[in-house]
Amino acid sequence: MSQTRHRKMRTKNSHPTLLALHGGAGVIQLDSMSAADRARRVAGLREALSCGWRCLQKGDTALEAVLQTVAVLEDDPAFNAGRGSVLTSAGDVEMEAAVMNGSDARFAALSGLRRLRNPVLALRRQLERQQVYRCGREVEQELVSLGEPAEEADWFRTPERVQQLELARMRQQQILDHSGAFGTVGAVARDCMGELAAATSTGGMTNKAPGRIGDTPLIGAGTWASVRIAVSATGTGEAFMRAVFAHTVEEAVRLAEYSLEQACDTALERVRELGGSGGCVAVSEKGELCLPFNSSGMYRAWVDSAGDFHIGIGCGEEQAGSARLL
Repeated sequence: MSQTRHRKMRTKNSHPTLLALHGGAGVIQLDSMSAADRARRVAGLREALSCGWRCLQKGDTALEAVLQTVAVLEDDPAFNAGRGSVLTSAGDVEMEAAVMNGSDARFAALSGLRRLRNPVLALRRQLERQQVYRCGREVEQELVSLGEPAEEADWFRTPERVQQLELARMRQQQILDHSGAFGTVGAVARDCMGELAAATSTGGMTNKAPGRIGDTPLIGAGTWASVRIAVSATGTGEAFMRAVFAHTVEEAVRLAEYSLEQACDTALERVRELGGSGGCVAVSEKGELCLPFNSSGMYRAWVDSAGDFHIGIGCGEEQAGSARLL
């Protein structure tokens, strides 16, 4: 079946397409952020949003849209994923990523990656092979041998990330601040057939212990999609894991019949009770779109059903416009 024919079939029962993404949550201090730094991050969010929206506009699946959206953020050193991944206490990157397709519950995750340029795109091979979760150097070597693009270690060690690691070592802590030293990138989408998907990617936390795994690659913690909702989370990974955050949102919608907003707020409250903070992007089959957070800020962007774009960083602060992202 040709790609053109496939798209025509997909648009026959058209639903309003929706897309939302996040670029990390934490203690974001807008007053101390330079205009150049702010502009750089807004541009990165806009580019990722535009990429994912183009996918949806031409009839691609929600799954393809979230993969492409997150890949753009992985290529941007301003965000903590892919090229911009933070460094472990050993001075290396250890990346992780996950994707889930709502209609058939296919899930794939990778962790412990040190050289893959786009961890989120490598997940396609696992979905094709029906492999759920893989980790380690041998897996990465296999993926590279199959053609996944890889880079040398120094490509990931950007001056900004090296400086952040040195600061964290001096403070003997893991950094949580506006610089992106802590965070995750992710996206959720609803396509023209009403199907949902979520994808998430991260470098973890600056100065984290080698081998530490966060909530991103754990199904139902940082990443989840079903026929009802799709969720991608960012924040204090340990608390999101203990709260089983993303699946808690699902259960609140399914069992308690909460709205998506109520379900997200309830799950975030549990994260707070467990000593964590952060946020998420979420979309429902009904067309609800939520981007809540309980930290001081979250890099976020979304396109609504009218095709209007929105970009936000701090609380109650966003840039909006009526221009279509084509």
